[in-house]
Amino acid sequence: MKETIQKIFFDSAEIIQRSVELSNKIEESVILICDCIKNEHTVYLFGNGGSAADAQHIAAELIGRFKLERKSIPAISLTTDTSTITSIANDYSFDEIFSRQCEGLVNQDDVIISISTSGNSKNIINGLNMAKKKGAKTIGLLGNNGGSIKELVDISLIVDSNSTARIQEAHRVIYHIICELVEKELEKN
Repeated sequence: MKETIQKIFFDSAEIIQRSVELSNKIEESVILICDCIKNEHTVYLFGNGGSAADAQHIAAELIGRFKLERKSIPAISLTTDTSTITSIANDYSFDEIFSRQCEGLVNQDDVIISISTSGNSKNIINGLNMAKKKGAKTIGLLGNNGGSIKELVDISLIVDSNSTARIQEAHRVIYHIICELVEKELEKN
């Protein structure tokens, strides 16, 4: 059992270390989000399962605070309203839970952060297509090879792994970096 525990730690650390290759795209994401906020737009986030929890986590860091005392940053996770999600899933389809919300909420130059470890979630693809139709800028926090979502987003942050758990661990490091840098950049102004 001890060997398994150690292997998991080492595998996770290796994947996180390899993710340093995403530094330029992380910087691009920070600039995109800061421009969005400076121009009085909103950051929207969505994902499924653990990625839904990550979407909520990021929104909480932006609305509340990450490290700095500062103004609240407008961020909304589209994974939190169970009445909306279940009514859309029931009346339309689970594949439409994010696209319907994007249709009603998203405006031009808002930023969408979509999170998918597979890169192929149909409801995320539909949400991104609607967000793009509305003129939003898009970021994909992805895994595996990025799947089909990598072609839909303006910025793709692809963790080089096919293990859902390891991808999610790297995603958390990436979005904590983004939250920290967004705070610092916005506080400069």
